[in-house]
Amino acid sequence: MRANNRKFDEIRPFKIIPNCNEFAEGSAYIEIGKTKIITTASVEEKVPPFLKGSGTGWITAEYSMLPRATEKRTLRESVTGRISGRTHEIQRLIGRSLRAVVDLEVLGERTVFLDCDVLQADGGTRTASITASCVAMALALKKLYDQGLIEKMPLRNLVAAVSVGIINGEKMLDLDFNEDSQAEVDMNVVLTDDGKIIEIQATAEKKPFERNELKELLDLAEKGIKELIKAQKEILKQESVLFMAYGE
Repeated sequence: MRANNRKFDEIRPFKIIPNCNEFAEGSAYIEIGKTKIITTASVEEKVPPFLKGSGTGWITAEYSMLPRATEKRTLRESVTGRISGRTHEIQRLIGRSLRAVVDLEVLGERTVFLDCDVLQADGGTRTASITASCVAMALALKKLYDQGLIEKMPLRNLVAAVSVGIINGEKMLDLDFNEDSQAEVDMNVVLTDDGKIIEIQATAEKKPFERNELKELLDLAEKGIKELIKAQKEILKQESVLFMAYGE
C-alpha cells in the first residue's frame, strides 16, 4: 500500500496558488504531496547574444533547493562554488518545456526568467517546477499583453509534467521520494494540454522494460497530467488570462 492509502494510478493531493510573489511579473506556488515549490517569472528587455537582432525572445530557468528542503541539510550550490550536473539538467528541462509552448517571435526580443526554488522536496521536484512555471509564465505574458508590449498572447498551449515508475512490477503514478528511490523504472513525462509530448525521460534502474510497458506508463502519466492541467486552466480562467491557442 502506498503512503496515505493512495491508489497506484492516483496523483498526490496538490494545490497551485498563483501570484504568491508581489514583485514578480508572474508567480505560482505548488504543493504536491510533501513537495513544495515557489516559481517566479521575471521579464527583462534583453536576449542572449545569439538572439540579438533576431526579433525573437527566449525563456530560461534556474532551479535550486533550500538547504533543508531534504531530510538532511545540504550545502547551497552558491557555497560550493559550482552548479551540479543534476541542477543543470533540470534547468534545461524546464526551459525546453516552456519554450515549446510559446511563440518566441510574438514575445519579441525579451527574456522570461523562471526561478524555481524548492522549499521542501519529497520527489517530483522537476515535474512540479514545470507545472508551476507554466502558470507563472502565463501570468507574466498576460501582464506584457495588458501593458501593450505584445500584440497577442504568445502562449500556444499549457504544459504540465509528472513522474511515473515501476515498483515491484506495479506501475505507479506520481512517485514520492521513497518510491522513486526503489523504482525499477523511473520516468518523467512532459505533455501539452492537447496531449502532445514535449519530453520523456525514462530509465531502467534495475532491469530493462518492455515497449508495451512504456505505453502503459505514458497512459498513466497522461491521466495525472490531465488533472494538473485542469487545475491550471481553472486558475488562469480566474486570472482572466487570454490564450491564443483557445481563441479567447
